[in-house]
Amino acid sequence: MKFLEYTPLDRINDFLSELNLGERTIKGSLEAYSCKHTGTDKRLSLSLENEILDYLGKSSDTDSSSPVEFLLSRSSRKTLIYLVLTLYHMYPDYDFSAVKAHQFFTEESWDIFKLIFDTYMLEASKEWTETYGGSSLLETLYKALDEVVKLSECEIYSYNPDSDADPFLEKGAIWSFSFFFYNRKLKRVVSFNFCCLSNLVADGFLADNLCYEEDSEIFDNMDM
Repeated sequence: MKFLEYTPLDRINDFLSELNLGERTIKGSLEAYSCKHTGTDKRLSLSLENEILDYLGKSSDTDSSSPVEFLLSRSSRKTLIYLVLTLYHMYPDYDFSAVKAHQFFTEESWDIFKLIFDTYMLEASKEWTETYGGSSLLETLYKALDEVVKLSECEIYSYNPDSDADPFLEKGAIWSFSFFFYNRKLKRVVSFNFCCLSNLVADGFLADNLCYEEDSEIFDNMDM
């Protein structure tokens, strides 16, 4: 997979690189990738496919309502592999399991994404309007995504892993969301991760260090 550069995404990335809102900081990142295999992608893709097939071979759960059913379709497995390959390119030092990852991906609609965005990115959207005016942050995001992956043709997935298996989760995170917009025809994926971090966590660490230094000075003057 190849990282793709798009100016409309860069503008939003610059704005969301570190939006300080006092006690909180909003961060967001949009990354576009071509699904065409490059470098080690072919070997990794084959490894992920074998992992899934081994899992299916050992599983006796073929109920149509179970997550396993999704993996029985070759098309679905291909989609999952592209999503996991995207994760690998975003976090090359993290070891992702296709079988485990498929439990964390959920197909969503644009309306669900919009609801989450409107709810959690309200303050960021106000800052965008005050800074740029004109189109709202969501409208600008929609146009940028539509230019890159044609939203009407996209499948939208949320990624909600366990905290122990979440490479997106940063220290001091209050909330965090990850979405993937996948266009089969264009063979292209755009990832969008946005989160809110507590600035008080960092301040707390500083305060703790200051207290430790003050305590050390007091004890230094005491006879033991």
